[in-house]
Amino acid sequence: MLFALLCTDKPGSVSLRMSVRPDHLKYLESLGSALKAAGPFTTDEGSPTGSLIIIEAADRAAASAIASADPYEKAGLFASVEIRPWAWLIKNPEAR
Repeated sequence: MLFALLCTDKPGSVSLRMSVRPDHLKYLESLGSALKAAGPFTTDEGSPTGSLIIIEAADRAAASAIASADPYEKAGLFASVEIRPWAWLIKNPEAR
């Protein structure tokens, strides 16, 4: 089952995001094939304001565990994390 993690950064937290970013990227890499897509939300000027992470997990509890283990979450970067089931219907390279 796929889940979208919609993560919103706390205001004024760009420096925290950048300091934790190497650990966050290593964590995402460690998810292997469970990670389907990831990237930051930004302002019109390109400053990061949050993250969109698409993962495959057995259920919501497993998706929540993945979200909770993210170094960004552990560092207190996110004001909120919304976990939503997601169906990848268009341009899914794994669909047959």
